[in-house]
Amino acid sequence: MNEFIILAIPFLGTSLGAAMVFFLKKQIAPKFEKFLLGFAAGVMIAASVWSLLIPSIEMAEKQNTIEWFPALIGFMFGIGFLLLLDTVIPHLHLEIDKPEGLKLGASKMTMMLLAVTLHNIPEGMSVGVAFAGAAMEGSGITKAAALALAVGIAIQNFPEGAIISMPLCSEGIGKKRAFFYGVMSGVVEPVGGFITILIAGKISPILPYFLSFAAGAMLYVVVEELIPEAQSGEHSNIGTIGTAFGFALMMVLDVALG
Repeated sequence: MNEFIILAIPFLGTSLGAAMVFFLKKQIAPKFEKFLLGFAAGVMIAASVWSLLIPSIEMAEKQNTIEWFPALIGFMFGIGFLLLLDTVIPHLHLEIDKPEGLKLGASKMTMMLLAVTLHNIPEGMSVGVAFAGAAMEGSGITKAAALALAVGIAIQNFPEGAIISMPLCSEGIGKKRAFFYGVMSGVVEPVGGFITILIAGKISPILPYFLSFAAGAMLYVVVEELIPEAQSGEHSNIGTIGTAFGFALMMVLDVALG
């Protein structure tokens, strides 16, 4: 399976989720939305550990480097990178009226799309760097493990696609346009993944840093956005249950396929 197919899998998940705007008449029920947000958080936490940080540590050991050093440095830079983007890019989180980032006069719809696009960046990077590792001899990452990560990200992208397209439709935008915007929010994933493959695949010593960088970026999104939104308001335990299911599923996928 070539890299283009693997990189397209998460994007397909987003597109299928966005297509729910054609089949569901109303907005997603708040309780179910909390579950889905928690589920996405669980998938990303498990992927950060099993698919990115652990391979980073194991690869550093094979390179006769201090095992924890690349994981620590890459992780912190990943956190810092998303913090920078979060500070600069104007965006609007779900159910929050006050926008974040630079004030550029962007519309509410644009800022909602930028919020989703912002946290799709590390997801695309994670799949790209996993595939780069799978293509490299002695990395310890198999193509099956890269595929498992891509499938896990696609599963959690499905509800994300619906969560972005359906609110847009409720704002008065037509279903076709809402679907289009939902799909476009996921385009950054295969693009970011492909760029990561080109960079990380050429210089094997930096691959452990790229793996942990993607993990840090993903964890930033989880802590900054997904968990707070899943725990807001009443019935926060539903978001916790969703996190547990997402974590368990991604853990099984990685171990079974990796």
